[in-house]
Amino acid sequence: MPLGQSRRAQEWQGAPGNGVSQGHTPSIQSGMIHEILPVGMLQCNCSIFGDEKTHEAIVIDPGDNIDAVLAVLQKHSLKVKTIVITHAHIDHIGGAAKLKAATGAPVLMNAKDQELYDHLDVQASWLGMENPTKTSIDAEAREGVTLTLGDKTGDAATGDAKPGVTEFHILETPGHTQGSVSVWIPSENKLLAGDTLFRDSIGRTDLPGGDGRQILRSIKKQLLPLPEDVIVIPGHGANTTIGREKDRNPFLQNL
Repeated sequence: MPLGQSRRAQEWQGAPGNGVSQGHTPSIQSGMIHEILPVGMLQCNCSIFGDEKTHEAIVIDPGDNIDAVLAVLQKHSLKVKTIVITHAHIDHIGGAAKLKAATGAPVLMNAKDQELYDHLDVQASWLGMENPTKTSIDAEAREGVTLTLGDKTGDAATGDAKPGVTEFHILETPGHTQGSVSVWIPSENKLLAGDTLFRDSIGRTDLPGGDGRQILRSIKKQLLPLPEDVIVIPGHGANTTIGREKDRNPFLQNL
């Protein structure tokens, strides 16, 4: 865990490594906006992806500071198409109701984390924070679900018939919680890992729904087979790559 981190933060977020990735993140695909905002008490990495042509956006893990999220959306003239929750810990889902109320966008979460979300008040009491408003979950973030941003019709002006679509693939990665998911974006070569995989660490598994063996199975089956140069954006802290974690992450050396 980073030096100087509060004990309360340490109790929630595993060991994410040094530094925080924030601000505009370069995209491989032309026309794709990606900004990362560390939000809330525990500095959850909230990702905002936006298509510059259609002005549609996907927001992942709006845990708090929704006014800042809305400011980024306004800056890029983006309309939220979908809100995705990687797991139902308060630092990742606490602002979902407020963002949904402001944008009308549906919220996706894995159904296995519904019980955690139902007890958001208990989570708030653990952290000594105000209980946030809850919202209904509109659809399930489950294995095989693919979300999209972009223009599926091609560019009539240039004669390019190839759709400019970015796909967001939901991967079920239980262990930190039973409903934890990651989001794999092949055209961007990026993985949003939630609290499953960190730089030099993995998510903690001693909270309700956690399973230490299960999280390692999830990482081995779902994440480590991805290309080694994939950029991993964890739920907290600095970015890393699949290759770096294969080589250096002490929790993965015996997989």
